[in-house]
Amino acid sequence: MTSTIEAPRSPYSRGPRSRGVNWEKWGWIYMRVSGVVLVVLIFGHLFVNLMVGEGVSALNFAFVAGKLTTPFWMVWDVLMLWLALIHGGNGMRTLVNDYATQRLTRGILKSAILAAVVILIVLGTLVVFTFDPCPAGSPADLLPSFCSAI
Repeated sequence: MTSTIEAPRSPYSRGPRSRGVNWEKWGWIYMRVSGVVLVVLIFGHLFVNLMVGEGVSALNFAFVAGKLTTPFWMVWDVLMLWLALIHGGNGMRTLVNDYATQRLTRGILKSAILAAVVILIVLGTLVVFTFDPCPAGSPADLLPSFCSAI
């Protein structure tokens, strides 16, 4: 009778490959891609707001209201908002996974992060798309020039 002796299994070897989506891999890829896109969006935002035109001295309600009436800048700002919040939320989720030792604590913290990200995305998107550049009763010198025509 021949008996085979199996070597002990290493704790570092991978187990059988699981089926389904590898969410950690996609989270890792998202962090890299969104980080690069965010750098472009943020530096573009800073360049337009601080360098073009009159620079910092031009930043007032009229400047922001004028930008938020243009669909290009609305999409730019919403894209920056969404990417930054999801990027930050995913980073916080990673920290919770690394440092929270109890399963219940991890679940509560990740639920709180998800709720905060969703609420801020909804509120921020609503602000950008429902912004009124010509509020009633505002001083005319603080409003964009196109408001006087209304």
